[in-house]
Amino acid sequence: MLLVTSGTAGAAPEGRSEAPAGQMTWAVHTTLVPAWLDPADNIQQTPFMVQLALHDALVKPLPGRSVAPSLAESWNASPDGLVYEFVLRKGVRFHNGEPVTAEDVRFSFERYRGTFAKTLKERVVAVEIPDPSRVRFRLKQPWPDFMTIYGSRVSGAGWIVPKKYVERVGDDGFKKAPIGAGPYRFVSFNPGVELVVEAYEQYWRKVPSVKRLVFKVMPDHATRLAALKRGDVDVVYLISGELAGEVRRTQGLTLKAVFPSNHWLIFADQFDPKSPWHDKRVRLAANLAIDRNTLNEAATLGLSKITGSIVPSSFDFYWPAPPYPHDPARARRLLAEAGYPNGFDAGEFFCDLQVCSWGEAMLTDMKAVGIQLKLRPLERAAFFKGVADKKYKNLVYLFIGASGNAATWLEPLAISGGTYAYGGYPDIDGLFREQAVELDRAKREATLHKIQQLIHERAMFAPVWDFAFLHGVGPRVEESGLGLLGSYGFSAPYEDVKLKRR
Repeated sequence: MLLVTSGTAGAAPEGRSEAPAGQMTWAVHTTLVPAWLDPADNIQQTPFMVQLALHDALVKPLPGRSVAPSLAESWNASPDGLVYEFVLRKGVRFHNGEPVTAEDVRFSFERYRGTFAKTLKERVVAVEIPDPSRVRFRLKQPWPDFMTIYGSRVSGAGWIVPKKYVERVGDDGFKKAPIGAGPYRFVSFNPGVELVVEAYEQYWRKVPSVKRLVFKVMPDHATRLAALKRGDVDVVYLISGELAGEVRRTQGLTLKAVFPSNHWLIFADQFDPKSPWHDKRVRLAANLAIDRNTLNEAATLGLSKITGSIVPSSFDFYWPAPPYPHDPARARRLLAEAGYPNGFDAGEFFCDLQVCSWGEAMLTDMKAVGIQLKLRPLERAAFFKGVADKKYKNLVYLFIGASGNAATWLEPLAISGGTYAYGGYPDIDGLFREQAVELDRAKREATLHKIQQLIHERAMFAPVWDFAFLHGVGPRVEESGLGLLGSYGFSAPYEDVKLKRR
């Protein structure tokens, strides 16, 4: 079959420079868990904090490009949109010395079980190996988002693990001692405490500058900042409020803002006719109760972007829904109209431990209009699994790292059967199916805009903000990696991070 080029090889690998040297240490805001060492399990963006060091993908985001060649030196798509073919980069090996093969690519795809596993398995009818250097994906029908999902941080399906090793040690063994093809190799892991990796000097793109990377779990904001001030760590993730201001004021420290994620509240019971949340007026009242601007100033020095949409504003096909104003008087009137003149007990409010301080502020706002909620904080891995398993009721504070476009974003969140969707609406589901096979970009955009308008009109969610991650960087760091990849919240690529040479 004649193929037309839709991706080309990137720049040639950079020549060897100085040998990797030194140690760079991160203070991580959330618990590191074994599942994050395996890209097959990806159900959110945070695990890429680990996987971008240990593993590599056929294609992936690199500085200046949202999808760039990596373990594949090039890729092509057929004119009818039904076939995608990847040519593997020559001479690339896993950390155990085994070559990266087409069989590893097929094995990794078939093994993937993350957020988009169902979608990918339904739409990809075959993964073929015409020769050892090529892999061919055949689709059931044209699917304009295949490369967005397979070739970015939207999923872990394009991230390649060694078939022979995984089959030998099993899934649990792989999580205990992962082997990848990324710029750093695994050294040690104490779950919930510390991960240590060392430079893999044969990495295809370039020799990493820093010899050893250490990721230390420090859930408390003040503890992270104190470690940065002492020089115990070089980068601290997620410093908010007054502590962020302190970073700004401290000589030798740098505050870095990136915009990696969107935050919103899920009305988990809106599809239950017996629930108060089934009434649009109640959902709208909750939206009007939240004082987003005050929260923004307190939490992120006013640097987050207030939004009326759950879709990140940087995405293709984004429709700029107007933000909900802070109007508690109207919120109380809406509750009265819905039959709750004295408010109501809305049960529990579920959130990741690291964002519960902001959730608590929202609870205070909602309590002021009569919506009573009790905070329920959870560790991140357990929290996201609970959302995916639809375990929670009432309100859920969800956030996800930004990658993809409006279609790939909405599919797991607002379409019936989606990983994090507690239900859906037939007309929105129908419009989504229409755009999913539409190859005309203008028509797709119009349909996706209509979907976002309907979501806003129905107050399906309570959007909060395009969140500004505020990180602290210490004086030893020349390049932190923060902001090198668009819409990514952490340091990357790791082979680009640098310490100042003394």
